[in-house]
Amino acid sequence: MLKKLFARKQNKNPKAHIIPRAEHTFSRQRVSKNALTVLYRLNNAGFQAYLVGGCVRDILLNITPKDFDVATDATPEELRRLFRNCRLIGRRFRLAHIYFGRDIIEVATFRTEPSKMKFMKHQSESGRILRDNVYGDITSDALRRDFTINALYYNIADFSIVDYCKGIDDIESRTLTLIGDPVTRYREDPVRILRAIRFSAKLDLDISAATAKPIKSSLKLLPEVPSSRIYEESLKLLLTGHSIATMKKLREYGIHAALLPPSKHYTEQDWAFIEQGLANTDSRIKSRQTTSPGFLFALLLWPGYLAYCQKLLGDPPYHYGQKHEAMDKLLQDVNKALAIPKRFTLMSRSIWDLQDRLLNVKKHQAFRLLSHPSFRAAYDFLELRGQFDKELKQSAQWWHRFQNGSDEQQDDMLEELPKAKGRRRQRKPRAQQDENV
Repeated sequence: MLKKLFARKQNKNPKAHIIPRAEHTFSRQRVSKNALTVLYRLNNAGFQAYLVGGCVRDILLNITPKDFDVATDATPEELRRLFRNCRLIGRRFRLAHIYFGRDIIEVATFRTEPSKMKFMKHQSESGRILRDNVYGDITSDALRRDFTINALYYNIADFSIVDYCKGIDDIESRTLTLIGDPVTRYREDPVRILRAIRFSAKLDLDISAATAKPIKSSLKLLPEVPSSRIYEESLKLLLTGHSIATMKKLREYGIHAALLPPSKHYTEQDWAFIEQGLANTDSRIKSRQTTSPGFLFALLLWPGYLAYCQKLLGDPPYHYGQKHEAMDKLLQDVNKALAIPKRFTLMSRSIWDLQDRLLNVKKHQAFRLLSHPSFRAAYDFLELRGQFDKELKQSAQWWHRFQNGSDEQQDDMLEELPKAKGRRRQRKPRAQQDENV
């Protein structure tokens, strides 16, 4: 059984499958002018020049690429001499960025396939690659890439596609397959687990049996990866407009608990709430509206926050300090796996903190809450909660009317609110008064 499962072994010296221009659907008309400029200049200078990776894959899948990457046999130093608008970056991966205003074309020199003899000093004890900066040729470059569909090269010299790993077959069958032995490839870089999920969800591809089988057993490797890198990959998972499909796959393979430990205790009702929020996020992204990671993590961790409050503090109500004690403990546990930047955890905390204040608003607080920097995000969050609770929906509707009402309507609505003892009615902020003049 295992022999059949892993039958697709990596050939150390594979023969390139060359697909001529007349036999593929890749068109230069879908390639940016700046990328073509880089390719032609390299080719005219005597270097090999190929488009590679996601841009080739996406065009063959009839998807508009977001960026264009180039692979070449020119070294970074040769690239810097050839392009005045070149900047070299990276340590683990030495890359050249060619700047055309705001547009950046990334150019990488062919690299060699990692081998135990050459890379032993560049690997951790578990086999994870720590450094990979040894140059090679196009064959070795193809074999060191992660998935077959990302190892397709478009040759500007004759407009053919070069395929060493049967990537065209996987494009046609819409299958995601790791190059080489999956166990070894996950051990070299555990982030490939997350990339498998992302590509599968984003491109609507089936993960091959051989690629999928070791995922669960390889999850123990994720803690070896810097939590900051896991965070960056998590944003790619959830902020590309396909977060619902992504989350379903994360749950299918048990990866959600590795990224967000509190989520292993979530109920189906919790997941229904999260999926509705993710649907809203996908909709905003597809309509090119901004989405803050702070709101996203407030959504993903809300059931965990409620559970931490219950576990640490008992039944509500909770005072301000108690709530923040639960927030501190929750985020401390989450950040062991996922290094969420403080500016986003502060926003998440503010959204959570404002929920009770929006539900129990007093007359003197209304305008102050309306001018709070996180009001809009907290209101959107309350509105989302209102889809699952009629009482919360009424509160969300009150805030909708209040923020959109005239001065007279707002005054009438304030009269309906309870007063706090010893408090005078709060005046509207000067900036808001000026806006209503």
